Amino acid sequence: MKQINLNEVQEYVAQNIGGFHTKRLDGLKLLKLTKILKRKNPYLFRAKNLNSAESIVNALLEAHISSNEETIFGDWLEGLAIFINEKVYGGRKSGITGVDLEFDKNGVRYLVSIKSGPNWGNSSQIKKMVGDFKTAQKVLRTSNSNLQITCVNGCCYGKDQSPDKGDYFKYCGQAFWEFISGETDLYIQIIEPLGYQAKKRNDEFVQSYELIRNRFSLEFAQAFYQADGNIDWEKIVRLNSGRDS
Repeated sequence: MKQINLNEVQEYVAQNIGGFHTKRLDGLKLLKLTKILKRKNPYLFRAKNLNSAESIVNALLEAHISSNEETIFGDWLEGLAIFINEKVYGGRKSGITGVDLEFDKNGVRYLVSIKSGPNWGNSSQIKKMVGDFKTAQKVLRTSNSNLQITCVNGCCYGKDQSPDKGDYFKYCGQAFWEFISGETDLYIQIIEPLGYQAKKRNDEFVQSYELIRNRFSLEFAQAFYQADGNIDWEKIVRLNSGRDS
């Protein structure tokens, strides 16, 4: 085990955080109004009394961006975690299905599935993760029957007060970052570097967001406003849920 060098972490973040912002911006630029209208719940918009192009477009964009950013940044944090673990324990990105990180510590092979936060999946998704863990254990033990293996669901933020889940351990937030690095306060120390060029990048995003919002509002009004100015909800529902849409 080596001690983590925070300067290396800061350098990694500075060199790679731009990738998150670029994907975030690219995802916004590639949006199509009809595409996200087909994915979101029109009945919810009606129940919330959203009666203007602007209010519906705002709701569509906010819902899409929140979900999309969580996914993109979750993937980015996974890369950071693997980088840190490689420096400390010689860990590596795993090639095993359902496993993100593999590393050895104190004679134990750890198989880690990295998620963004603690509430990442339903019962079926958790069952699949456990199935992937069990399959990975069988594969690894075919070449070394004495290999000690521990499976871990690592979550980059949040808490879980009962980490022992039987088939695997679940480490969240401070416990996860300490587990992969050996550094108790790493979960705090990584927050500051993440702000590298954040204002500049966010200003670019906001500028593009305003353009997209204006364009979508115009497209929505042209496509879904009736002659009297009311929204044609039937047309929206047909687009979203009709057999032929």
